[in-house]
Amino acid sequence: MTHSRRPGGWSLDDAGPEAFEAMVEAALDALPDEFRSQLGSVAIVIEDEPSAAQLQSTGARGLFGLYQGVPRTVFGATGAQVASKITLFRGPHLRAYRDPAALVSGVADTVHHEIAHHFGISDARLAELKREERSGRR
Repeated sequence: MTHSRRPGGWSLDDAGPEAFEAMVEAALDALPDEFRSQLGSVAIVIEDEPSAAQLQSTGARGLFGLYQGVPRTVFGATGAQVASKITLFRGPHLRAYRDPAALVSGVADTVHHEIAHHFGISDARLAELKREERSGRR
């Protein structure tokens, strides 16, 4: 990964697919065993950019990641017909995070965020937990 900065952020060449994949793997490896052991049926894929359909499905203007599937907290989730899938988007990360350390941290945050959805935690609850963490209440 190069360490150059550009006025418009990183390009997709600045953190190649292998480097980005290594960041994702490091974030997964850092998970506690009790969570990592429950991800066996979850496909984790990396794409350069979200598709128009993915953006439309969430109503978002941009995405760092997307969880698709049945959260483990839903009754019958273990018998779901379709495996859960987490997609991580490299391009939006490279544009948002301006240096290598911030990029690594941002990728880890996104991996953890999407895995939280797999465990049934909503965006609203994740935002609440983040506020509590910042205020020192956790």
